[in-house]
Amino acid sequence: MLLFLLPLTMQAQTKIGFFSHDAVLRAMPGYAEAQSSLDKLRSQYDAETQRVEDEFNRKYEEFLEGQRDFAPTILQKRQTELQELMAKNIQFRQEAERLLKQAERDALVPLNNKISEAVKALGKERGMMFILNTDGDALQYVDAEMGEDVTNDILSRLR
Repeated sequence: MLLFLLPLTMQAQTKIGFFSHDAVLRAMPGYAEAQSSLDKLRSQYDAETQRVEDEFNRKYEEFLEGQRDFAPTILQKRQTELQELMAKNIQFRQEAERLLKQAERDALVPLNNKISEAVKALGKERGMMFILNTDGDALQYVDAEMGEDVTNDILSRLR
């Protein structure tokens, strides 16, 4: 009989918390500032991308206008220049995207660290076995009687 009651007592004592990391992150005071900084950087990359595309389009139009009059070697040289320019543009866009993603990760590191610290402190304080993140369908079902939504409690600690 004792073996039957032991799992029931352990279940009654197990406390589980859950929260939305994204909701907490977006509500943090530093989030808007980080997003503003990232938006500024993104607009700089977009402006440079547009400038390079305009340059390519201008050179392509010049090529189309003059291609009938070009000697074969000049035609080939211009085609090669356009191909190289296009390749550089594609490479720049890829590098800009990589750098923007890295900048976003770097900008959010301090905020994510604060969230982690708040989650750990709350979990210890409440005697919880673990606190799960509900974002990304990682936790599709939680019985409200078996677990506790601690999103607002974490937000309170971070304000």
